[in-house]
Order: sequence, then structure tokens, then C-alpha cells
Amino acid sequence: MQIITQKVQITTVSSHIDIQPVTTKAQLKTFVELAYQLNGDDSHWIPPLKSEVYALLNPKKNPFFEHATVQLYLAKKNGEAVGRISAHIDHLALEQPVEKGFGPGTGNWGLLEADSQETAAALIDAAEKWLKSKDMHRVVAPISLSVWDEPGLLTRGHDHSPTVMMGHHKAVYQDWIEGESYKSVKELITYHLPITDGFPPLIDRIVKSGERNSKLKLRKVEKAHFDRDAKIIMNILNDAWSDNWGFVPLTDHEIAHVGVKLKPIVYEDLIMIAEYEGKPVAFMMTLPDLNDRTKDMNGSLLPFNWAKLLWWLKFPKSPTMRVPLMGVVKELQNSRVASQMAFMMIEYIRREAVAKYGAVRGEIGWILDDNQGMVAIADAIESKINRVYTVYEKAI
Repeated sequence: MQIITQKVQITTVSSHIDIQPVTTKAQLKTFVELAYQLNGDDSHWIPPLKSEVYALLNPKKNPFFEHATVQLYLAKKNGEAVGRISAHIDHLALEQPVEKGFGPGTGNWGLLEADSQETAAALIDAAEKWLKSKDMHRVVAPISLSVWDEPGLLTRGHDHSPTVMMGHHKAVYQDWIEGESYKSVKELITYHLPITDGFPPLIDRIVKSGERNSKLKLRKVEKAHFDRDAKIIMNILNDAWSDNWGFVPLTDHEIAHVGVKLKPIVYEDLIMIAEYEGKPVAFMMTLPDLNDRTKDMNGSLLPFNWAKLLWWLKFPKSPTMRVPLMGVVKELQNSRVASQMAFMMIEYIRREAVAKYGAVRGEIGWILDDNQGMVAIADAIESKINRVYTVYEKAI
């Protein structure tokens, strides 16, 4: 494993909190393990698989590092680790227009865990100093690590566990971060909805009208050709989301990496691609909630958790389905056919999720708070906000 070694001259922030850059395998292990120690008393925190965390932080396995500079830090008191943070610069994000969230001079920090407000303040200070040493003058945070991973701090919804690939943070972190002069710049919202009884009559009428549209065809992804379909989906995503706040284009390597990462939890009847006049123009991705299976594994597949997980992956049953990604190419956004495609995919996947996987609820998100199209879809199917993630900014 390659260890992250970008250095900066920061050692001690206060008389008893020592901030250390992570430069060794032992420090990296401490960095990873600390999250499990500090969140172990939270019944709603889902321990991520440690293999996934190490892969996230490994430049040889995570293509994010191909266009990013990253430094990890540990906070120690009396020789004991009490906090961690990542400071990073996504060089593709620097190329984006400022009005879309990032832009020149904007760096990030993320992966924050701390035992106290004092520790959090010292870690944030270290991250800011490192970013300033790299000529950054603004911070958008928390971003862990890419905006495509786990952006934002959980500020609403601490009373229940997150679904697959969603973050969960201590409620007190909000006061600690805002106490360091960070201001909200964007809210990312997730919606909950029961799915066993179908949707309102209006949705049924839109679905039927789409079914009469001869130019419109929906198909399931083919797992045997998932590399092909993953590329189709991600290319639609890059186009559909390109005007959204916080958008950073996925590279070809990242698209391939996402395909490999998602393939084990891809089920053909839960992901659909819509074609209009023979061209792929929209998609909807739905995932069974893997967190429901891994929550009691404490991040480890040993000694027998791997067998339990493999069995579940082969015969998945999940009360919850998450829709992490959905998109329509810009050319068709705000059109009648876009509504037809969206509601047809939602309804077709809902039927499969209930009949084959035992699902009773869905979760959509995250969705930008100002994404009027997606918010309108969420309202139309009578879903309710259940979690909010806040992204902050600060001039440094």
C-alpha cells in the first residue's frame, strides 16, 4: 500500500494537542481505526468495511488521487490518538466555475472525527494551514474525499441509520464546525417514502402516457455487459449533472472504477436505462441497502462475515432501497418525455423491489436543495425529507 506523504510544517497547534501528518502505515492504521473507536457508542453509525476505507485512502486503488493532492492528519493527546482529518485539493474542481461551488483557489477537508471541540478546532486549523500553504484561499467542507463520495455533514436525521454509501456524523460536529466560522453554502437532502402501495393516480397516468410513446424504450442493465452499461450511465451523468452545484466530471478511470466497485451490488432489475429514438438519454440506479447486512460486522469480513455477505449478495433481501443516482441528458431536461422516463423508471423499479427483494421503503438522494426538477419528483411521489447534509464554506 502506498502511504500518502505530502508534508507541511505543522506539528503542534496547542500545548497539549499534537497534530501529526500521516506518513507511515502505522499512522494510517490509526487514522482508519479511530472512526470505529469514536463512533462505537452510536447505535445509528454503520461501521464501513475497513477494506473499503483502506481502498479509499490508497492512491494505487482510488483514481481520485490521479487529479488530487491529499494530506491526512492525526490529533494526539498524551500520545493517544483523539482525532483525524483529511486536507485535499481536487485539481479538476479548481477548473470548475466558481458559481458552481468550487473553482480556482478552493480546497477541501473531510473525514473529520474528534473527541472534543478543542480537538476538532486544532484539526481544522491544521487543514486550513496546509491548504493555505498550497495557495488555496477558500475551503468547501466537509468533502470526504471526492464530491462523489460522501459530501456534507449530517445536520438532520441523526435518529436513524444511513443507507448504503451515505455518511453519519455526531450531531455535535455541527456546532464545532460552525464555531470555526464556517457558513452553510449548500444543503443535500434525502427523501424517504413507503413503496409497497404504489404512487398517486397522477403518476400512474404519466407512466401510461410514456408507455404509449413509441420513441421511448426502457431496458434493464445487463450484468454480463455491466462495463458497457456503467460507461453509458456515467456518460449520461456527466452530461445531466454538468450544470449542478458542486459538479466535478468523472474521469474515464473513475467511471471504470465505479463500475468495478458497484458490480457486486448491481441487480439488473433495479437499474434502468431509458432510450429515446434509439439513444440512451436517462437512467435510474437503485441499490439494496447493504448497510442493513453489514451493520453488525464492525467493519471486518473475518472470520465468517465474508460468507454471510456473499450469501446475501447472491440472495439479497432488503427492506430498504436507495436511489443514489438518476439523470436525464440536458437536451431533454424539463421536457414532457423527461417526466415520462423518470416516473416510468421509478414505477418499474418499485414493482421489482417490492416483489423480488421484499422492499417496503425507498430513499432518494442526495438531492441538491435547489434542484427543482428532482425536488418536484420527490414531492409528486409524496416522499418526505428524512436527512439533510450541509456543505460549508470559509475564506482562509
